[in-house]
Amino acid sequence: MKVQKQTRENSQSLVYRFTKAVQKSGILIEARKRKFFEKPKSKNLKKRDALIKIEKKKEFEKAKKLGKL
Repeated sequence: MKVQKQTRENSQSLVYRFTKAVQKSGILIEARKRKFFEKPKSKNLKKRDALIKIEKKKEFEKAKKLGKL
């Protein structure tokens, strides 16, 4: 991305033109997509996480009944 200063142009308008050019190019949107991308979990990993969650929930309920919370 290259923006050159035109004759008799102040720095504020130069920055304004630059930001508009960056927005039109879509560079920022692509960067955000890459920053927050998460790999999809495999089927086995999802199952394992679900089983762990169920087990922790059971432990929590047991502790709640015993009054340990």
